[in-house]
Amino acid sequence: MFDQLKNLKDLAGMMGNLGEMKQKLEAAQQALAEKTAEGEAGAGAVRVVMNGKFEVQSVTIDPAMVGALAGAGTDADRAMVEELLAEGFNSAAEKVQELMKDSLGDVAGGLNLPGM
Repeated sequence: MFDQLKNLKDLAGMMGNLGEMKQKLEAAQQALAEKTAEGEAGAGAVRVVMNGKFEVQSVTIDPAMVGALAGAGTDADRAMVEELLAEGFNSAAEKVQELMKDSLGDVAGGLNLPGM
């Protein structure tokens, strides 16, 4: 019973701090939007830079790969590049999620929110 009262007191304290938490969250989201993460695939053959809002900032393909495809690029070559691009995007997205966890986890404090 005392544990339940303590939990209610903690909840009441958090409710009183909602405005402050909202401001901190908005500031963290803005800071996160300005950060970037780089993902790569194929040992750097494909690089993808994404910001904290999951917006792609740039995609770079190794010139040697482009040169090989410009000649007699086969369907298998095209499929390989498409796979590397997908891996690069996924790698960058994972890194953005890590940035989010680090940035927004501090704001969430001890709330134990899923995904934080």
